[in-house]
Formats: sequence, structure tokens, C-alpha cells
Amino acid sequence: MRYGGDNRGRLLIIVLIVTSLFLITLDLRGVSVIDGLRNGTQTALTPVQKAGSWALTPFRNFASDVTHLGRTRNQIEKLKSENEKLRNTLQNRKIADAQLKQLKSVLNLAGSGGYEVINAKVISQGPSTSFTQTITIDAGTSSGIQSNMTVISGYGLVGVVKFAYTNSALVQLASDPGFRIGARIAQSQQIGILSGQGSRSGVLQLLDNTTSVKVGDALLARGSDNGRPFVPGVPIGEVTSVDNSPGAVTQTAEVKFYANFSTLGVVAVVKRNPASDPRDSLVPAKPRPTPLPTVTIYASPSPSPIPEP
Repeated sequence: MRYGGDNRGRLLIIVLIVTSLFLITLDLRGVSVIDGLRNGTQTALTPVQKAGSWALTPFRNFASDVTHLGRTRNQIEKLKSENEKLRNTLQNRKIADAQLKQLKSVLNLAGSGGYEVINAKVISQGPSTSFTQTITIDAGTSSGIQSNMTVISGYGLVGVVKFAYTNSALVQLASDPGFRIGARIAQSQQIGILSGQGSRSGVLQLLDNTTSVKVGDALLARGSDNGRPFVPGVPIGEVTSVDNSPGAVTQTAEVKFYANFSTLGVVAVVKRNPASDPRDSLVPAKPRPTPLPTVTIYASPSPSPIPEP
């Protein structure tokens, strides 16, 4: 039995060797038996491969989505950061442009009036109450600023320096209820005292009740000795209403300040009195209304038809 089993093993090995040689011979002669077997095997396995691919596709897609989701989130966060930087840059550019415009305006006014000035930025606005109206600027005694100096903007009077520190100064606005300034009406010698009212409007009290004041009159700073606290000729505002109550001891008028105190970004502090009083040269020019052309169309009668003979 043992020898019989060995003989069958040897016979099986011989058969396999012969079969292999036979198939190799056929393949060398160009007979596509091997290709047929390979194609048959592939055909038989294709459904199984498709089923496996279909079953694994969701897992592959999930892994891909997770990877792309992480990348997308990083890209979104990066874009948000870049967008915020661009927004801040744009905002800073707008602020810088506005400050540059105000600086040019105040230098034009100072140059026209012959004022020697120290430019400064407004770094804080004091608490806006009916009792206190102040701003803080970024220049002080180290820049030559002292208390009781006139502060102007490109439109005219802003206020007066109340306290000067090393690198900053506190400015009392003309709108402050405690603010007082000697003023005169342009093109006349009428003088009075202007008081702040906690808003953009002040009250002018004329010293002479026999003179007249009218709506639209421009008000200028009368000036103090040696230009402290106020230099002469600085535009203050325009009369908007007049109180001519009969029997009143003095006339009063409401004045709208030229300066807009809520939008101050750059101001200038006048160091000393100008060489000569600018008088009325700094009065803002009123815009002239643009005339509208009038076109009149005349209708001409149409010619009567000529009767036929």
C-alpha cells in the first residue's frame, strides 16, 4: 500500500510536468489557451470585484471627504483672516485719507490767516454732556503747546487749550457751556460775547442794542492781547436767528459754529498772534446757486391745407 501511494504521487507529478510542458509549447506556438483561461478567470471574478468595489466606495468617499473637509476648513479660515486684514487696511486707509483732507484744510486756513500752528491729532473725545465738551490731542508742552492757546480746524474755531501736558493737551471746545469768546460781526464793528450751549449752536450777546444783526452774518474772533487765549480773525460761525424782543437791554442771536466738533480728526494750535490782523479775509465764501437754464417752446400754427381747385 505504501509503494502504491508513492507510485500515484510520482504519476501525478509526471502528469503535471507533462501538462505544463504541453501548455508552454502551445503558448509558444501562438495558441491562446492561456489567454482564454486568464479571460475566463477574469470574467468569473469581475462580479465579485464589482461587488467589493461598490461595498468599499462609501468608505473611500468618506475618507476622501474627511480629508478634503479639513483642507476646506483651513482654506476658509485663511480666507477669513485675509479678508479681515484687508477690511482693516481699507478702514485705516479711509481714516488716513480723512485726516489728510482735514490737515490740508487746516493748513490752508492757517496759511491764509498768517498763523503759525502746531498740528495735532485728536486721540480722544471727552464725555459728551451738557456740562462738559472737550477733546484730547496728541501734542503737548514738548511740542511748544501751552494753556490758553487758540485751537482751530479747517473750518474755523474749535476751542482753547485748557491744560497742556508733556505729550498731550486737553482742549475745551467752543460748544462747552463754560466757553466764552469776544466776537465781532464781519464787515462791521459790532462786537459781543459768544457763549457755548452744549451743542453746535452758540449764543451771541451784542454789547450795543442800537446796532442790528441779521441772519447770515458771519462771526469772527475779536482777538485777545498777545493772541492769548484767542487770536483775531478766526471764523466762528454764522447767525441763524436773531432775538429782537422789544424792551430788551441787549440783542441776542443764535450762531451755528462752522466746525463740526463730532468729526474732528486733525486740528492745529496757534502758537502766537499773526503779524497782522487778517480781518475778514477768512470768512468762508458762500456757495453761489447754479442758475438753471429756462427753455421756452413756442408752438407755431401749422399751415392750412390748400383747397383743391
